[in-house]
Formats: sequence, structure tokens, C-alpha cells
Amino acid sequence: MTKPMTEGQRAYETKRAAKAGMSLDKWLDLKAREAQEEARAREEAAKPPAPPKPPGFFGRMLDKLHKPI
Repeated sequence: MTKPMTEGQRAYETKRAAKAGMSLDKWLDLKAREAQEEARAREEAAKPPAPPKPPGFFGRMLDKLHKPI
């Protein structure tokens, strides 16, 4: 849950929302949604990469064909 905003913060966000042509509620919802997306992207980037898949049937056959006898 977020902390309640002070009067100064509310006035600042109201000005920014008016500049963007939105209501304060829409502006705050947009900011919250963007923060969630950013956190999700950071979390996704922090995950280790998946291990590579083993070669399939045709990949194994091509590897065998390319090896010298």
C-alpha cells in the first residue's frame, strides 16, 4: 500500500496531471501501472537465462554427418 500524499505532493501531481490533460486519479493510476511494469521488467532481467535446449533429431543427424569418419 502506498503512503498518503502530502498537500504539496498532491498539488505537484495535480499540476503534472493537468499538463498531461488527465485527471489526478487517472494520472496516479498511470504512474502506478508504469511502476509495476518497470518492476516486472527489472525482475525479468534479473532472472538467469534458460539453459540451451539439446539439439533435436535433425540437429543430431547433421552433427553426425559433419564429423569426419
